[in-house]
Amino acid sequence: MKKIVYTQSEIHKVAQQLLATVPNKTLAFHGSMGAGKTTLIKAMVKELGGAGSANSPTFGLVNEYHFEDGTLLGYHFDFYRLKNEMEALDMGLEEYLDQQVWIFMEWPEKIGSLLPLESVHIHLEVVDLNTRHIWW
Repeated sequence: MKKIVYTQSEIHKVAQQLLATVPNKTLAFHGSMGAGKTTLIKAMVKELGGAGSANSPTFGLVNEYHFEDGTLLGYHFDFYRLKNEMEALDMGLEEYLDQQVWIFMEWPEKIGSLLPLESVHIHLEVVDLNTRHIWW
């Protein structure tokens, strides 16, 4: 298990470290509201060379990210508003997960039985206003 305490100014370094050490591209982000899940995912998308800016898909449930050349980089899910796992299946979650692209999932506990076994679980915790503790 890897553990890091970091400040907001170190977010891109943490994103680089995560990308270099995770064993696969299916990432499940755990943490309370305001722990920095979306901020970290934004930094990771940028480090991967994503075109444009990343943002939380809270209202649309899923965002699609591309590289500068237009090829698909991956998907960012925010399952916070799901009432049950069936809603994830109805939106085609299985088809998204079958692709060989980056998968960033916030609030993965909402779809617990649907999570791929190989998912990398990344935990974020607020230390103070500017500091976070992360482990995976």
